[in-house]
Amino acid sequence: MTTDFLIIGGGMAGASAAYFLAERGRVQLLEREDAPGYHTTGRSAATFTENYGTPAVRGLVQAGADFLRHPPAGFSEAPLMHPRGWITVAPPGQEKRLEESSEAALRAIPTMRMIDRKEALALCPLLKPDYIGAALYEPDAMDLDVDAIHQGFLRGVRARGGSIATGAEVKSLARRDGVWEATTSAGTFSAPVVLNAAGAWADEIAELAGTRPVGLVPKRRTAFTVDPPAGHDPSRWPFVDDFRGLVYFKPEAGRILVSPMDETPSPPCDAQPEDIDVAEAVSRLEEIAEIEVKRVVRKWAGLRSFVSDHTPVVGPVPEAPGYIWLAGQGGVGIMTSPALGRLAAGLAAGDAFPSWLTALGVRAEQLLPGRLVG
Repeated sequence: MTTDFLIIGGGMAGASAAYFLAERGRVQLLEREDAPGYHTTGRSAATFTENYGTPAVRGLVQAGADFLRHPPAGFSEAPLMHPRGWITVAPPGQEKRLEESSEAALRAIPTMRMIDRKEALALCPLLKPDYIGAALYEPDAMDLDVDAIHQGFLRGVRARGGSIATGAEVKSLARRDGVWEATTSAGTFSAPVVLNAAGAWADEIAELAGTRPVGLVPKRRTAFTVDPPAGHDPSRWPFVDDFRGLVYFKPEAGRILVSPMDETPSPPCDAQPEDIDVAEAVSRLEEIAEIEVKRVVRKWAGLRSFVSDHTPVVGPVPEAPGYIWLAGQGGVGIMTSPALGRLAAGLAAGDAFPSWLTALGVRAEQLLPGRLVG
């Protein structure tokens, strides 16, 4: 089958790019699993925050915020964002470090502020008072409905005439006579432009294409849910994380979602949680909050892929005409998906780097793969 654009990977990155590209031509999305989003996207408990990541990431978040707040008609029957709030808590002795590290965010985000112990406890009453030396509060942080966002992009692809092939693991990828040909377990597909949105497997796809990898390092992130203490409803609690990067917790469907904030390097795989990571997170949670974990209800893990500067890789490489990168989202792929999908689609269609991003301080050299392989 020949189309205008091939996209490898049906997670959030590939789905968002396909959504925008389907306005520009015929799109074929290839997903190696039986359903798109099986790996990182389907295991993400995403939160929207303007206080995370590199300057380029923050610009991408700003660029896509309006799409998430006010999605196009028909994109989703449910809201994509829900109020949550975010508290970063520093223990006694770390107050100055928290304040110093937050100076830029406090200037950039008008609603963000430092709060005292009393206000932190009012927002999350099960925090241990002696643990709170200082806290940073982002009231406009939001929960993201990952499935609604992902399915909205996929529905849009189909509505715009795009095709989605599942069980289509790419076995070979080569360019012949100006056309990329992908041989997969579901057949052969071809197009003059191919977009690599294969997540943790993106460097492997690059090698199949005969282009240089960008040094992706997939890292395992563990999460699990526990019951709240009897008599407590966590639904209005904010997202809470430890300034030292030891643990975070947040409400999740009547329970509490917990993560040790681990970043353990891993080969691309169907990531599974390690008991030691779960046990460590339980210990850290009980250290900072009056929550006794009697059972772990559900546990899982996913891979978040990073390059050396922790900024996504988006765009073409000179040695491979018609080959476009969209990888390395490293934990920001959900909240940046509207901007990254739109950017990748434009670059795949031959557009120049867009002014709507440069206006937010995002420059091409911060994202293009040449910064890593040139």
